[in-house]
Amino acid sequence: MKKLIALSLTMMLSFSLAACGSSNDPGSTSEGGSSEDSQRAQGATADGDANGNAATVADGNADAADGNADAADSDMAYVKDKGTLVVGITDFEPMDYKDADGNWIGFDADMAKAFAESIGVTAQFVEIDWDNKTLELDGKTIDCVWNGMTLVDSVKNSMECSNPYCNNAQVVIVPADKESLYQDVESLKELNFAVETGSAGEAEAQANNFSYTPVQQQSSALMEVAAGTADAAIIDSLMAAAMVGEGTGYADLTYTVRLNSEEYGVGFRKGSDLAAALNDFFAASYADGSMAQCAEKYGVQAAIVEQ
Repeated sequence: MKKLIALSLTMMLSFSLAACGSSNDPGSTSEGGSSEDSQRAQGATADGDANGNAATVADGNADAADGNADAADSDMAYVKDKGTLVVGITDFEPMDYKDADGNWIGFDADMAKAFAESIGVTAQFVEIDWDNKTLELDGKTIDCVWNGMTLVDSVKNSMECSNPYCNNAQVVIVPADKESLYQDVESLKELNFAVETGSAGEAEAQANNFSYTPVQQQSSALMEVAAGTADAAIIDSLMAAAMVGEGTGYADLTYTVRLNSEEYGVGFRKGSDLAAALNDFFAASYADGSMAQCAEKYGVQAAIVEQ
């Protein structure tokens, strides 16, 4: 009996020691897995959290960068930030010209002021070399070209253009006492023309193989004819109606042959969001009658294009 009791106590002591050894083994866990496996699992979870957080931050940074890029690409944001819409023009009555006090007025000038006000900025006018208008835009010395600009292919390919807002044509200017001599294109072949460099008038002179001398502005072309240093000029019909003939500063000149038919538009930097904003403004001002009212003020109401 004593032997059986001793044997039982010995066995119980062995089981107890085995259990204690198992619970204190650094390589075991309460679930039966090793602590190394647990550490690996915890490390993987931490790595996953870190990667997830990093991905979230990266995505956020990318979104912010995209937003900044969009803002940087927005001409509207750029113009609003500086508070001015810089308008590239030449002296071109009745579209852009100075009043007695030296302020820029005209159909284009007044519409530009109204558009600038509609987007919360001020219009600022800068005279440019017409031949360099695209360079001026791309260099951001101006924000748009708004000066009775004909929508020819070269302009539409290099600028973001508005919808047409005025009809126009290129017409031939000659001394009034010689009007009867020049009634068709063939009769003009021997004349020497003055034309604004880079203009639609120059393009017509080239298309008709006319001999011509380039000048800086259409008004300069009129001066050349009036002075007798050019036989004729090619200018916009809207300008001719305002500046040539009885009751104007060039009463001794007249316009004869109409060389083409064309439309005016406003040009912005390629891809500019201002063009769409101006189209909306044109549509609204046409609908409420303010465009027609402005056109009547400068005598160009017959040329307005429906918006």
